[in-house]
Amino acid sequence: MNKYFAICPRGLEELLVEELRAVGAEELRPIPGGVHFSGEWSVCYRANLESRLATRILWHIVKGPYAKEEDIYRLAVRQLWPNHFAVSRTLRVVTTAIKCPLKSLDFVTLRVKDAVCDRFREDRGERPNIDTRHPDVSVHVFLSENECTLYLDTSGQPLWQRGFRKASVEAPVKENLAAGILKMTGWQPGTPLVDPMCGSGTFLLEAVQMALDRAPGLDRGFAFELLTNFDALAWAQIRQAAEARCKPAEPMDIRGYDIDDQAVRAARRNLQEAGFGGIVTVDRGDVLETQPLTEHGVLVANPPYGERIGEQDELAAFYPQLGSALKRHWAGWNCFFFTADLRLPKLVGLRPSRKTPLFNGPLECRLFEIRMVAGSNRKG
Repeated sequence: MNKYFAICPRGLEELLVEELRAVGAEELRPIPGGVHFSGEWSVCYRANLESRLATRILWHIVKGPYAKEEDIYRLAVRQLWPNHFAVSRTLRVVTTAIKCPLKSLDFVTLRVKDAVCDRFREDRGERPNIDTRHPDVSVHVFLSENECTLYLDTSGQPLWQRGFRKASVEAPVKENLAAGILKMTGWQPGTPLVDPMCGSGTFLLEAVQMALDRAPGLDRGFAFELLTNFDALAWAQIRQAAEARCKPAEPMDIRGYDIDDQAVRAARRNLQEAGFGGIVTVDRGDVLETQPLTEHGVLVANPPYGERIGEQDELAAFYPQLGSALKRHWAGWNCFFFTADLRLPKLVGLRPSRKTPLFNGPLECRLFEIRMVAGSNRKG
């Protein structure tokens, strides 16, 4: 049994535990920002392929105490790196730390790189080349106050990169966070879903994949395929099983709107390139005017949160209008707003039934649930 650590956006840890359990993971232990787990290689393969929430899956190599940089070098140089990947693979070292007393993480990164290369030189007579941008293999170093853990990355590109070519509108919410938000809404395939501020269509793309039971990693490759112990037959069987499970694509009651023509074009193009062009409806529309086509459903939106004073003032004027539009048009719907602007419920004038803390990168946000029951949401 191997040990692993799955990284995820903070706030999604418990949902990630459920996801990993479903692919056969054992000894699940969530901590802020991820989940420790164990399993055979098939579990690692499936976690990479199936996880909608993880950012990457790291394979635990070794853990040991340290007081200075040379302790970390000695820990790293003792590992049998040439058994894990070929010298022809390019290499990168990534260091992260919490409460680390050492002065320079860059120096730690350099010493671990030296250790891996020195080990290769000793065992194979040559060393791997370094590629900090698009490496074949990444060694991850995690430092706590007095312990160093070394991992090998099994994912490669972050798992939120689903492998679809994306049209160029910068998505404010990454795919794995969007998938987590959708899970938190309780939305189920078959229930009408509307994103009235859809941008490049991230929520729509994630919802369609969930509805089709399509594994999010089917259109991409993974770093574990480049490791020495890669089991190509087991991987082929896991992929085939995931492909066989996919439901046929049919039109769904999933709709996106945006006031910006460029965003509408980008969302349509992203859906088209992902193979979901005829399934989801995307139209130009103003959130203040958009109306649902059914009596019940789930509305999910990531409204802009102004980071400058002028934008803050604009939003303070916009939110009461949004509240009025929700009361006027969306009675019977469960509405969810993901934002870093904690003023939203007060300025919208509607009381949220839930406020879930989530992080968008380093930014602390909330997912506000506002149940639009006709006539009962006004604050007293």
